[in-house]
Amino acid sequence: HWPALTEATRHLDAPVGALHLGALRWNAQEMLRRAAGAPIRIATKSIRVRAVVEALLALPGYRGVLAYTLGEAIRLAERMPQLDDLVVGYPTAEVAGIRRLATDADLARRITLMVDSPAQLDLVDAVLSPAQRETLRVCLELDASWHAPLLGHLGVRRSPVHEPEDAGALAAYVAARPGFRVVGLMAYEAQIAGVANAPRGRPVDGLVNRWMQSRSLPELVERRARAVASVRRHAELEFVNGGGTGSLEATAADPSITELGAGSGILAGHLFDGYAHFTPAPAAAFALDVVRSPSPRHATVLGGGWVASGPPAADRLPRIVWPEGLRMLPREGAGEVQTPLTGDGAGRLRPGDRVWFRHTKSGELAEHLNEFAVVDGDEFVGTVPTYRGEGEAFL
Repeated sequence: HWPALTEATRHLDAPVGALHLGALRWNAQEMLRRAAGAPIRIATKSIRVRAVVEALLALPGYRGVLAYTLGEAIRLAERMPQLDDLVVGYPTAEVAGIRRLATDADLARRITLMVDSPAQLDLVDAVLSPAQRETLRVCLELDASWHAPLLGHLGVRRSPVHEPEDAGALAAYVAARPGFRVVGLMAYEAQIAGVANAPRGRPVDGLVNRWMQSRSLPELVERRARAVASVRRHAELEFVNGGGTGSLEATAADPSITELGAGSGILAGHLFDGYAHFTPAPAAAFALDVVRSPSPRHATVLGGGWVASGPPAADRLPRIVWPEGLRMLPREGAGEVQTPLTGDGAGRLRPGDRVWFRHTKSGELAEHLNEFAVVDGDEFVGTVPTYRGEGEAFL
């Protein structure tokens, strides 16, 4: 795999980002298999390459996108006129974007905002009153975290709406407020979908995580069903969204959801190597050039400091995948401009040799590259621009 990528992209200067078509096809079909017939809304923050999003939407089983900012949703709607179902996965405070959405009937028909508080509606009305704008579609976010006995809050801090009664009260409030229409409900179970249950080299953590997920899921399924019923007393829901790459099977089995949200399993950052129930193929990677040998036991590549978001830890560093046996130096790690490497074979590397890495997160790699080289088998077939390559930086 890796020598073939090296040869296929040899004519390109580093840093080289590569997408392997065979791995992309495998991952796309594997996610559909795991979804068991539930449609998948594409979480675009985990991709950030418009050509890949378009290719996925052409496959039966993928439907709509879950954008990560309003600006991104508007730009995708502009560049993909066939895409008529965009949900912004997080609340927005983008005044220019709100004004654009609120004064464009076509965008207001296609884009749904995320809300979990009346304050977010107040912000929209402060930009343009209901009499001055289109009625805006909104999705309510239900907190999917688990309030575990003794352990407390397990999950991410997202929505303040935790109890079904609170979701119903918010739906009633929005329904009575001019200028907004509730069309969806979302609940992202991060403690299940985004926490590895078989992390590499940490078997005890894996055991604890599997225990936590086995307790958290039944609680959420019951609570989400009650929340959906409560919201439906006040609004006609077009969709109920849940899940993520790590929980496709479990969330798809929840009778209250109508669709899944996922994207990380497509490009497959190495964070998703740590799951017991699925194994994605490494579809995205990047290569750096060796430029010096500071000692007979070391080789240094130019670049490397593409560290992922999240709690600072070793698993946020890029993972060296080829040549095998290489590792970073504990006192230097992944450097801003250069990264010294040691380990088996480091002394044999010469300037111009390539070292391949995988990013921790699936979408964040695209923020460092203007384009990806597309490789099919061992052949270079072209390039596709990232959001950055199209001149966009949404976050």
